[in-house]
Amino acid sequence: MGAMREVQNQSPAAVGLPEARLLLCCARTSKDSETASRIKALLQEDIDWARLLGLARKHRLTPLLCWHLGVGNAEAVPKHVLEQLRAYFHHNSLRNLQLTRELLRLIRMFEARGVPVIPYKGPTLAAFAYGNFALREFIDLDILVHKQDIPRARELLTSMEYREQNRLTRAQETAFLESQREYVFVHESGSVVELHWAVTPRILSFPLDPESLWGRVGKVAIGGDAVLTFSPEDIMLLLCVHGSKHLWYRLAWICDVAELIRVTETMDWERLLDRASHLGAQRMLFLGLYLANGLLGAALPRTVLEKLQTDPAIIPLARQVQVWLFQESGEETDIFARGRDDASSFHPFRVKIRERLRDKAAYVARATLVPTPEDWELLPLPKPFFPLYYALRPVRLSGRYGQRILTWLQHSSKQ
Repeated sequence: MGAMREVQNQSPAAVGLPEARLLLCCARTSKDSETASRIKALLQEDIDWARLLGLARKHRLTPLLCWHLGVGNAEAVPKHVLEQLRAYFHHNSLRNLQLTRELLRLIRMFEARGVPVIPYKGPTLAAFAYGNFALREFIDLDILVHKQDIPRARELLTSMEYREQNRLTRAQETAFLESQREYVFVHESGSVVELHWAVTPRILSFPLDPESLWGRVGKVAIGGDAVLTFSPEDIMLLLCVHGSKHLWYRLAWICDVAELIRVTETMDWERLLDRASHLGAQRMLFLGLYLANGLLGAALPRTVLEKLQTDPAIIPLARQVQVWLFQESGEETDIFARGRDDASSFHPFRVKIRERLRDKAAYVARATLVPTPEDWELLPLPKPFFPLYYALRPVRLSGRYGQRILTWLQHSSKQ
């Protein structure tokens, strides 16, 4: 195993803040002696506890922060801070337990009606990579079904008192199935289910056939049940694509990658790298692995480390990610910041994370031309006029982003 230190050595000034360094030390489930010593040393510094708690909330790492500070370091933590951490840990544990129970109820119901499902992220990732539901935050349930089973799956969720959030016309439904990947359902109890027929939005031009995932599934134990889950290689690739889609602005996503590396001793790295290269996602995979190794110390095989270093784009991309990770409130300089959460919005970072020119071009074309539910809601059109959305979308985007793009181009030309 090797260790690569470029990310840490070339990190932005904010990583030097004791609060950021302390959170990085706590962004893991392991409690080895080296990490414990670093945490104890950092707790002797002048910690801004409000900043630390704010960073933990932003990055969805409060449970892990409590995990490390609440046991063995409690004497160094102010009482009111410790109370907040423990209260949140308890609340998160209860919510996760409720969602896990609901997931098992849904799986049993779907199986009884002959609808195969693969749950992913949420409870399955917490069980597989973290080994403890309480240590990871999740707020909804993601379920993959075969595309042909979507009508039956929607009916089943409706019969279980879930309310569908999507309100579409018949013409919009057809386009939605082709361009999107999920329906969102909400239960009166607060449970949210995302019913997927694909695992990534089409706009990303990531040509993974969701049907291929079904042939590589394994199982993970959840509450005494054996639940289907993706293979470790598929989970890793999907985590890195998901993190890249959202510009890696949340440490929890990097922690997911690091924990998966930690628990999967039998990872078939050669197959993973080949699959990523075939799908044009090698740079997204490399960036996720690079961040997990450099920021969280995830151990990677030397052959993987050597391949990471062959892509000159990785270090600049990692530097940019770190700026977003540890940016203070009010320091936002990204003119495309809205696009972090909204994958249908254009962001130049999503162009840079693709190594193939055709994937870059496809992303730009789809981001600017393919209509989204937001376009349909803004201007409902009857079916005969539906093709007009393809002309209206670039006009709407030019109004929203035109000046921002000009500013970005001017800034880029001066670099």
